[in-house]
Amino acid sequence: MFSTPKRILDPFLADTESTTGAAIVEFAVALPLLIVLVVGIFDFGGAFNIKQELGNAMREAARFGAAQPTNDLRNGGTPPSVDAIRKLVDSYLLAARINDCGLGGVGVPGAGPPWVYTAAGNGCAGTLSLTINRGVVLSETVGGTTINLLATQVGISYPYQWRFNNALHLISPGSTFALANIPADATAVNQD
Repeated sequence: MFSTPKRILDPFLADTESTTGAAIVEFAVALPLLIVLVVGIFDFGGAFNIKQELGNAMREAARFGAAQPTNDLRNGGTPPSVDAIRKLVDSYLLAARINDCGLGGVGVPGAGPPWVYTAAGNGCAGTLSLTINRGVVLSETVGGTTINLLATQVGISYPYQWRFNNALHLISPGSTFALANIPADATAVNQD
């Protein structure tokens, strides 16, 4: 018996095989770009969420510090009100499920202002830095008269664990995308 090749019987079969091969090649080329895009979306979304939480924590800490009396600022060393602000920030980070980098166990930073607490424990990606200044002078002009107000300023620099660089290596090995720590700060006028 004479056998006829399938290509002659079904001319569309040859096109299907070449289309399938082309689709696989296109997918292989596009997959690293897709991975970088998805990782970038999740990573920057996570960073934005942490930025929002850090901003909220700094506003709460500044409000709390502004409500505390300032008479303990003259004693030297670290005032109890400053350490209370640190404890508030630490509890806020833990409640928001953000790694506090061991901020709760950090010792007193010494004389200030400003008082700077640094922490790098608990599997942190870098060094967390919390700066508290209860003696910031804000100048306001009201009716031609300049008034100096004492305020509390609280700032944080958070070491976020970026995953975007790992995905970026799929497209361009050896390249890096330099992203710094996530900063946030807030200022509130002291109430006493």
